[in-house]
Amino acid sequence: MKDVQQIKITTADPSAIGLFGLAMVTLVASTQKLGFTDGVSLILPWAIFLGAIAQLFASIQDFKHNNVFGATAFGAYAFFWLAVGTTWLIQLGVFGEALMKAADVKQLGFAFVGYLIFTIFMTIGAMETHKVLFIIFVLIDCLFIGLSLSTLGFMEEATHTFAAYSELGIAIMSFYGSAAAVLNSHFGREFLPVGKPFGIFKAK
Repeated sequence: MKDVQQIKITTADPSAIGLFGLAMVTLVASTQKLGFTDGVSLILPWAIFLGAIAQLFASIQDFKHNNVFGATAFGAYAFFWLAVGTTWLIQLGVFGEALMKAADVKQLGFAFVGYLIFTIFMTIGAMETHKVLFIIFVLIDCLFIGLSLSTLGFMEEATHTFAAYSELGIAIMSFYGSAAAVLNSHFGREFLPVGKPFGIFKAK
């Protein structure tokens, strides 16, 4: 019987590119919500390539790391941006006038509620990663609270503004998280602090 040899392939941590993708799309999208820019036509490329593809790439790499948390987070938000991009295309009439006229925006509101539920339990998981990532998830919770309420017609102006500033906060913190992931790995030390896990739920 021949000896069985195992080959281990080492891959780099994909968090930096995933967080950069999240940072870019939320930065551009927040400018529209805040009224700094108009329309969604030129948000679409960033939603598809940075919000979706960059995060999907990070998700696939995290699966190779056996990192269920990171893979699920990046994958779920990648598909979120693909769905949002498709929604915008429908609303812009790209797929025809009939589909555009039949769109009920409240269905989008319930999709936001679903992602809020997902993000809440992911926020609990983020407590055992590091504090920068935890803050990002808390801000994503705030974003989906604002989007859910505004899309379903509850205090639309106030909740829309709450969502806008939450999204801008996500961008800022994600840029920092991406920078920390790159520079800390590159220099081999904690160049940018990210904060230790809370140490509440995970067994030591």
